[in-house]
Amino acid sequence: MQYDALKTFVTLVEVKNFTKTAEKLLMSQPSVSLHIKNLERDFQTKLFERSPKSLKITPTGELLYDCALQMISIYEQTRQSILEHHHSIKGELKIGASFTIGEYILPAILLDLQNKYPSLQLEVVIGNTEEIVQLVRLFQVDIGLIEGQTNEKDLSVHAFMEDELFIVSSNCHRLTKKEKVEIADLQNEHWITREVGSGTREYLDHVLRSNGLKAKSFLTISSNQGIKETLIRGKGLSLLSHSVIERDVQQKSLSIVKLKNQSFIRTLSYVYSPIMKDKKNVKIFIEALSEVYTNK
Repeated sequence: MQYDALKTFVTLVEVKNFTKTAEKLLMSQPSVSLHIKNLERDFQTKLFERSPKSLKITPTGELLYDCALQMISIYEQTRQSILEHHHSIKGELKIGASFTIGEYILPAILLDLQNKYPSLQLEVVIGNTEEIVQLVRLFQVDIGLIEGQTNEKDLSVHAFMEDELFIVSSNCHRLTKKEKVEIADLQNEHWITREVGSGTREYLDHVLRSNGLKAKSFLTISSNQGIKETLIRGKGLSLLSHSVIERDVQQKSLSIVKLKNQSFIRTLSYVYSPIMKDKKNVKIFIEALSEVYTNK
């Protein structure tokens, strides 16, 4: 298809002047005349009636004008579709996520990504923070989402949101009956907690250590849901992310222990190997992560 010639023809029909057509299309007037002559030769018809003072389109020129508009539109739409195909987000993206993030925070962004990039194949591996860092280091996932930081010097770590944690227990625990609880009231309590290597467990250890608290016992469960079910049926305490307990507190199956003048805030981060920095799918994921959680 003589795309350039058709565009020249359509422009000439609309401005009705060879010189103005040339100026509009940033080409010479002889080139405009050549395009029209080539079309008249190909279609074996006269497209314009010319006179020193006017330029009038012929009946066959009218026919070509209508078809030319459609052909140009189809050409440009097809060109755009091909460009989008070559630059589309597709292939695979493997994401590693700690349990809290993977089970309660990540699903929203996965749905958003799936809607925006239907050709992108997403795979999520869930483990504790320590495990996710190792998966990133060994290139078994493209990017990882962890609770806190990592000491791995070969990895790039960036915060993407803050996460508040709360001490929770069953509704019948004595501390949930108090209007305000002092940090000292947590001395010698039974704790139901995540395993060593978990970001949540590391944060609990920090809270206990920094406040001089001792635990009467630890019941370790490598599942947030398992911890919550145990809390509901028992008498222990746990320190869990707001995202993990939000629904349970709303449904009144768990209660927050209201600590006086005390809050627990940690940073959630994404981590990747520098070699992944320019990978298109990783960039898209980081952008989506930032858009969803910038103000959270």
